[in-house]
Amino acid sequence: MEREQEHKERIEQAISILETISGDFTTPRNIRRAAKQSIDALRDETLSPAVRAANAISILDEISQDPNMPVPTRTKIWQVISILEGIKD
Repeated sequence: MEREQEHKERIEQAISILETISGDFTTPRNIRRAAKQSIDALRDETLSPAVRAANAISILDEISQDPNMPVPTRTKIWQVISILEGIKD
């Protein structure tokens, strides 16, 4: 039960950071779109927290390679990935 709460808090923390990225209009559109897709993946209640985290990490890992990404945004994405990597079944 305690672990479920920790997973929920990690997911909420990740979503909060991703929402700042997706709402930042100085960030390229494709990166904002990936942030929104990650949020959707994290909110998919039909999957376990670990699967939702893995899906979001996959999306973010791919977009983090984008050479047009501003450095502060890349740092936030790495932060989200490290938060989500702590979620295991």
